[in-house]
Amino acid sequence: MKRILFLLALGPFLLAGCTSNQPTTPWQIGPFVKQDAANPILTALDSTTFFCPVRMDSVYWEAKDVFNPTALVRNGKVHLLYRAEDKVGKYAGTSRIGLAVSDDGIHFERMPAPIFYPENDAQSKYEWEGGCEDPRIVESEDGTYFMTYTAYDGEIARLLVASSKDLATWTKYGPVFQSAENGKFLDLWSKSGAVVTKRDGDKFVATKINGKYWMYWGDTNIYLAWSDDLINWTPVTDDAAGVTDYKLKPIFGPRPGKFDSDLVEPGPQAFVTGQGILLIYNSRNYGENRTADLADGTYSAGQILFDINDPSKVVSRSGDYFMTPDKGYEITGQVNNVCFLEGLVNFKGKWYLYYGTADSKIAVAVAE
Repeated sequence: MKRILFLLALGPFLLAGCTSNQPTTPWQIGPFVKQDAANPILTALDSTTFFCPVRMDSVYWEAKDVFNPTALVRNGKVHLLYRAEDKVGKYAGTSRIGLAVSDDGIHFERMPAPIFYPENDAQSKYEWEGGCEDPRIVESEDGTYFMTYTAYDGEIARLLVASSKDLATWTKYGPVFQSAENGKFLDLWSKSGAVVTKRDGDKFVATKINGKYWMYWGDTNIYLAWSDDLINWTPVTDDAAGVTDYKLKPIFGPRPGKFDSDLVEPGPQAFVTGQGILLIYNSRNYGENRTADLADGTYSAGQILFDINDPSKVVSRSGDYFMTPDKGYEITGQVNNVCFLEGLVNFKGKWYLYYGTADSKIAVAVAE
């Protein structure tokens, strides 16, 4: 009885910083604890300037919002590549990608200028003037970094890819689907490319399964694509629809009456575990099929497991979210009620999960 009373007394402290509905099955990672004492770890700045080569003017490049970061460990430090918006132009905010570095995974020092942005180059027609959004980054076996990102030209969001050896100098390759099926997918609305990786210490290295690289992508259903080189990708289509129809094959989708009732979208890089391929995914609860347990429009996150030999085959899926907005900075912002997860590292024996809050700020949650 004394033990029960003791645990009841400790309850508020044990739960401090935690989210509800934490992982309960052995293949999931977690539980994650939101770092309340430090969050949000990055917010907008109205003091950093950048000379935009397209606009030909100086802008406060991260004055509006910062959000949706990817992350990696490099030289023993966490590197956070994050989306930042200015306040000018047609959309009152062009997106660029900034870099912040941390010794402890919590406290970050920002670089004064973006490391990736629209330029007067071959990709400007896709990137301007919405910008470069929502990166995900992985390594190749030779140590090259490959980053997928969304380019928005004002009409179509396209998934693009670039590479770098040092996170400073980048080679842009353009839309990931531009060469597939004679360009049939070039103008396809496409976002959020999470490449399948293996964890090698503190690195996530792109890995081949059945002789090919694989990537989960999409922001309605989640789809699959394959590649030989991490640059040129081919979407997986539904063979039953006929080759000439180019009908995408959904790998999994929304579930009526649940937290992911309206759409699903990849989170950080997928990675191989002892149980299969694990993907953290984002989702929206919205519309007539939504659950009343969450506010209309709420973005929460779940986890899903795929067969190690067949990236299209679902083995198991979380019944409920493991992270949802419950802090003021997650509930109110540019887009209310959003936790959008994109960055995951294994650093000094812990999982660090970085996410955008209300499309306005950046926060972190940690699992021991």
